Amino acid sequence: MTLPEFFDHLGIKVSILVAGLAGGFLRGLSRKQFKVREMFASPVCGALAAAYLTAPVVHYLKAVGWPLPAADQATEHATAFVLGVCAMWISDAIFEAVVRHFRPKAD
Repeated sequence: MTLPEFFDHLGIKVSILVAGLAGGFLRGLSRKQFKVREMFASPVCGALAAAYLTAPVVHYLKAVGWPLPAADQATEHATAFVLGVCAMWISDAIFEAVVRHFRPKAD
């Protein structure tokens, strides 16, 4: 089984994965202070978010009547890139909320 066949088996479009990876990479480079963890985590988070969230986000945008390009592929790739850029911020917010929820309260 080739790598593209493996991704197809998982329901992931390789071009969407690459767009998310690029968005995550851009987010990692745009930081004022480079952290090794973020340089590796941002592209991975971007790729995963793009792979699994692009279709639902595009569906939602179409449902609410958001003006989108006529070409579905352009819409998917642009959405995947934006999700890739935002994925690390989203994961940071989720982890912070989880830690805050489970952190023992000071008396």
